[in-house]
Amino acid sequence: MENELQKKLDKLLNAYSHQYDIERDVKVEGGSFPATATFYLRDENYLISKKHVLNAVENFDYTYFYVTGHLDAATLRQQIDLTMKIGSARIKPHKEHMSSFVTLVILADTIDEEAKQIIRKTKFQKYFKLALHGWMEYHIAATECSTNSFLSNPAGKGVKKILEQNLGSR
Repeated sequence: MENELQKKLDKLLNAYSHQYDIERDVKVEGGSFPATATFYLRDENYLISKKHVLNAVENFDYTYFYVTGHLDAATLRQQIDLTMKIGSARIKPHKEHMSSFVTLVILADTIDEEAKQIIRKTKFQKYFKLALHGWMEYHIAATECSTNSFLSNPAGKGVKKILEQNLGSR
């Protein structure tokens, strides 16, 4: 079953690689991930030339992939805390920062019922300087390979859709 999860991860990373910078076998303080993906977008409006920037906005997405045979509630809480900590540390709010997303994508053979409830109910959003320096939101989405089911928190519906499009049965 591990080989199947690895194939699914590779397929998912291939889909992400079109817009994200992929890094494999990432070691972080407190754990490791088989892969991470980073998205950065800067949009600028100019007056006459590029020397005269009227305004600019920056968007970020820091995605962490976690693969396991069985996901229980304790492990899930540990992964949420870890990704929240390291993802939040990467966010540097400033006047051109619009939004940042910290995302946890889970591929598991089986997921406990309690862990499924935690995934559905996890919410975190933070505004920087009354949103004048942007905001951040936590996304989480998972697939249970044994039942081919997908779930997410309300903020992670877009990530869930990516999982369904790339890993769903056709």
